[in-house]
Amino acid sequence: MKRILITGAAGFLGSHLSDKFIKEGYEVIGMDNFLTGKEENISHLFPLKEFSFYNHDVTKYVHVPGHLDYILHFASPASPIDYLKMPIQTLKVGSLGTHNLLGLAKEKKARILVASTSEVYGDPKEHPQKESYWGNVNPIGPRGVYDEAKRFMEAITMAYNTFHKVETRIVRIFNTYGPRMRMDDGRALPTFFAQAMRNEDITVFGDGDQTRSFCYVSDLVDGIYKLLLSDYQFPINIGNPQEITIKQAAEEVLKITNSKSKIIYQELPVDDPKVRQPDITKAKELLGWVPKMSRAKGLQLTYDSFKSEI
Repeated sequence: MKRILITGAAGFLGSHLSDKFIKEGYEVIGMDNFLTGKEENISHLFPLKEFSFYNHDVTKYVHVPGHLDYILHFASPASPIDYLKMPIQTLKVGSLGTHNLLGLAKEKKARILVASTSEVYGDPKEHPQKESYWGNVNPIGPRGVYDEAKRFMEAITMAYNTFHKVETRIVRIFNTYGPRMRMDDGRALPTFFAQAMRNEDITVFGDGDQTRSFCYVSDLVDGIYKLLLSDYQFPINIGNPQEITIKQAAEEVLKITNSKSKIIYQELPVDDPKVRQPDITKAKELLGWVPKMSRAKGLQLTYDSFKSEI
């Protein structure tokens, strides 16, 4: 049985990835320190003999007994509320944490996939964003702690690939949504749902014309799975290229929830990207991957999940 270590296993994406690899017949070792993850995201896995768990901070030395075939490094605050509240921890998990896990991959001769983000493109001057685009990032702005942590992550991962010959994969994740997201975590869709379900005003920043491209979590997990098992070692975009405005997203949430909430507008945060849309040509050609979930169905599934949670 192949063994895989998943850091950030109790988080939104990490928990879905744990489910995926259990389903595919892997032995999964989850690791999380619950800084932003939730135990209930993985509690259903605890009784399984194929799953084990370490409560550990990956910015400290990481040791896992026995062989490892793969490592997925998904430990990091990922929402604006989290990384603005925990800037130092965000920088440390992207730098020290990545260094520790690359060292573990080297020791175990394991293939490692690191979770980068579309935020490495910053407030882009190229649209849609190709992997060849270097980005437009303010390193000392409030978002810099997240953006630069991920840019460093990519740099050290490629250094281990070229210098130590570690098998590495880099995924650049675009906006993703679905069950197990934390409501009110600062990201658009879960916040809109939380506000709509309480019949509170829905807060849209700026004029609402800034765009995002939302990918349902099952599609993203499928793309990551295919990338891990591929031979491609350079960064690759995984996301849904269907671009909509933030105002349109808020209106779709209002319609699904049948809420009496009204949309209100507040000042746009510093360095907030005006556009975000992945060019997924490489994912199509190299991985045979395209997103399949329609936004209408994905939003309904997310709403159903939030209702059961409340």
